[in-house]
Amino acid sequence: MTRIGLLSDTHSFLDAKVVDSFKDCDEIWHAGDLGDGVAEVLEKVKPFRAVFGNIDDQAIRTRFPEDLWFTCEGLTIWMTHIGGAPPNYNPRIKRILKDRVPDIFICGHSHILRVRKDPAYGNMLYINPGAAGNQGFHSIKTMIRLEISDTIVSKLEVIELGKRGTLT
Repeated sequence: MTRIGLLSDTHSFLDAKVVDSFKDCDEIWHAGDLGDGVAEVLEKVKPFRAVFGNIDDQAIRTRFPEDLWFTCEGLTIWMTHIGGAPPNYNPRIKRILKDRVPDIFICGHSHILRVRKDPAYGNMLYINPGAAGNQGFHSIKTMIRLEISDTIVSKLEVIELGKRGTLT
């Protein structure tokens, strides 16, 4: 079993509740737009995976890929920052999905929390954790915690960090 803390769009702001909320997780995954200092903190907390986002500078783009494909508990995961949402994926994502479909597709960028299965791609699980930072139009900062065990996703829960712009 692997417990995962998933967030995106921190934009250089790391809410104090993030580390505490992910203390029982085995890994932390970040779906882009990290901003300054976020990776350095989270890498000290748990094993850390991330992709760069459109606001990330060259230093972050050098450290993290645009697309990250990996396996977790027998499932294929694809994480990228800009993906769109079912059924309206962006053109780059649609091209890739023609040849390769993951079990779980994770993206950020929209700041809109959304979890659903996409029957057009074999019930691929689509996850966008919303935005955990203070920049953007979202009103509530969100992230997700979930478990994967032997190809089964369970205990998926949304964590609300409070209103955007609040410091905790």
